[in-house]
Amino acid sequence: MFIYKSLLPTPEEIKAEFPLKPELAEMKAKKDKEIAAVFTGDSDKFVVIIGPCSADREDAVCEYMGRLARVNEKVKDKVLIIPRVYTNKPRTTGGGYKGMLHQPDPEKKPNMYEGLVAIRKLHMRVIQDYGFTTADEMLYPENLSYLSDVLSYIAIGARSVENQQHRLASSGVDVPVGMKNPTSGDLSVMLNAVYAAQHGHDFIFRTWEVETKGNPLTHSILRGAVSKHGQCLPNYHYEDLELLYSLYQERDLKNPACIVDANHSNSNKRYEEQVRIVKEVLHSRRHSADIRDFIKGVMVESYLEPGSQKIGEHIYGKSITDPCLGWEESEQLIYDIAESI
Repeated sequence: MFIYKSLLPTPEEIKAEFPLKPELAEMKAKKDKEIAAVFTGDSDKFVVIIGPCSADREDAVCEYMGRLARVNEKVKDKVLIIPRVYTNKPRTTGGGYKGMLHQPDPEKKPNMYEGLVAIRKLHMRVIQDYGFTTADEMLYPENLSYLSDVLSYIAIGARSVENQQHRLASSGVDVPVGMKNPTSGDLSVMLNAVYAAQHGHDFIFRTWEVETKGNPLTHSILRGAVSKHGQCLPNYHYEDLELLYSLYQERDLKNPACIVDANHSNSNKRYEEQVRIVKEVLHSRRHSADIRDFIKGVMVESYLEPGSQKIGEHIYGKSITDPCLGWEESEQLIYDIAESI
C-alpha cells in the first residue's frame, strides 16, 4: 500500500524558485564543451572525477571543494577535475542513508522537498563559489530534470545499468553519461547500455511522451565485479582495458571511451588502494597508444578525512557511506596524475 505524504513541486517549479544565474549557465556551457572535447578525442586532458562517496553535509563538501579548487589551479592545463557531488545513494538492501535528496540532515527523518531544495542549492553553490561544474549519479531517472541544468557529468550505477528507463533517459542527456559494468562484470550488458543511450528513442518520461536523439557522449565505466561467491574481481588491469577496447572495435559505438573507477569492487572497498590502482591505469596508458586514447580518466572516492564512520559519530568531513581516501593522499594523487600524463 502506498501512503501519499505530499505532492512535490515539478522540476520546472523548483528551477523557477531556485534558478541558475545566467552568468553561471554561460560558465557551465563552456565547461560542458571542455568536458565533451575529452570524450570526443578533441582534447587530451585527463578527467579526474573525484569527491565524497556521498555529499552528506554542505559545509564539509564545500570545504572540500575549496581545497580542490586550489589544486585545480595548479593542474588544469593537463587534468580536468569534475567533482563528485553525489546526492542520492543506492543501498544494496534498501536500508541506511540514501543521500541528501532523502535526508538533508542524516540524523533526521526523510524530507523529500527539503532534499530537492538542498541538492539543487549545493550543486549551484559549487558552480558559483568554486568554479566547478559537477557530477552526480542518476539513481532515479524521473528526478533528472531537477538538476539537468547544473550537472556536467552523470553516472549510471552497476545496479541500474540494466534498467530500461535509465538507458532511455540517458539518451536525452546532452552531457557525458558513464555506464558502469554490472556487479556480475558482464561487459556486454554495459556496452548494450552504451549503445542504447547513444541512439534515439520514444518513451514515457514524467507523464509525457518524449523523443530523444541519442547521446554520443555515453561511455563505459569499469568498477570491478563480484563473483557468485561474493569475491571482488577487479577489471582495471591492462588485460581488462585491452579486452574492453577490442569489444568496442567490434561494435558500432560512437566516441570509444572509458573511465576507471578506482574504488568499489576494483579496490574491494580498500580505499587506500585507489592510489595504486590509478597509477597502474596511468602506466597502462603509457604502454599503449590505443589504451591512452581510450582511457579518458579515473573516478576516485575522496573526502577530508580517510575512511568512513557511522551516522552519529560526528567526525567532520568523514564519509558516512563507503570509505574514502583522505585529503592529503588525494591532493598528492592529483599532482602525481598531472606529472605522469
